[in-house]
Amino acid sequence: MSGARRSRRAWGWHPLADEWAARVVADADVRPGQYVLDIGAGKGALTKHLVAAGARVLAIEPHPARAEELQERFAGQPVTVLRVDARELVLPRRPFRVVASPPYSISSELLRKLLKTPSGMVAADLVLQRAVVRRFTDPARVPRRWRARIGRSLPRSAFHPPPRVDSAVLVVRKR
Repeated sequence: MSGARRSRRAWGWHPLADEWAARVVADADVRPGQYVLDIGAGKGALTKHLVAAGARVLAIEPHPARAEELQERFAGQPVTVLRVDARELVLPRRPFRVVASPPYSISSELLRKLLKTPSGMVAADLVLQRAVVRRFTDPARVPRRWRARIGRSLPRSAFHPPPRVDSAVLVVRKR
């Protein structure tokens, strides 16, 4: 079945409600001019607030229709849409942050990539399944150059449709 015809459930897509996306971006303390990766950008719930904060955004979205919608929605704004699976993404060497709500199905693999691949990443705020957040705040799982902590909890109602699991923000900062 083509990517465009797969169901929301098949893609595991649970977009953040606007008010919760705004809170996640505010908590991340994004500054004007910062280069930010929005991995799993969907239709731009976080992207909208990142642009409002003055960020230059690289929106990563593999779903063809959503990637096209992102391009149209943010045309003329400091947003570049990249249609690629996040697991295949080559991380930038220049300084960047990640503020994202990636698909839960790739969380562990994505976190290993972000934390272990040499890159310019300086910080990450990721909306993930709460169990994954707890696992990755264990110092034994996080390379020394990073600090990780549990940030804001998000109720299931923060997503439409709600997922079947609890969520939280994993806050990662370079030491």
